Amino acid sequence: MSPAPEATADRQHLAVAALSLWLIVTSPWVSMLRRIPSGAGWLDYAHVVVGAVLLVLALVYVRTCTREGRWQLYFPYAPAQIGNVGRDLAGLLRGRIPASEGGGLFGLVEGLLLVALVATASTGAAWLFAQGSAEALAWRGHHILAARVFIGLLLLHVLAVATHLLDLLRD
Repeated sequence: MSPAPEATADRQHLAVAALSLWLIVTSPWVSMLRRIPSGAGWLDYAHVVVGAVLLVLALVYVRTCTREGRWQLYFPYAPAQIGNVGRDLAGLLRGRIPASEGGGLFGLVEGLLLVALVATASTGAAWLFAQGSAEALAWRGHHILAARVFIGLLLLHVLAVATHLLDLLRD
């Protein structure tokens, strides 16, 4: 018997979060420019391998999150859904915490986070495949930019989750 879709998504979420956190925390010690250096250490190789695993897992996770019409929760750009984002933004300006479900502001942040995750992993893979070429440095720049956007959105996501937990504890 296969696990419930929510349980699968939760496990994927935890795996993506753990691998992403490991890559973020260890990235200052990874030293690659155009190619993996000849004297690369285990951390350099681990970054590449974990990044490749994360790319595959991220694509599976995006598929899990967006199947069966649930994509609208993460990408609320349809006219009927964009009103939820506007309502959440207006409430935020008045000091109210946005809803944590229903394709509003929180869903928008989660959707952008999914896109940034795939962009970060994809640009890292492109950098790896282009290693040794002139394009490798350009892909490195794209990878660093995508990683910074991902980290920023991740911090925003953690802040939103923390506010929801505080709000839940207050009630």
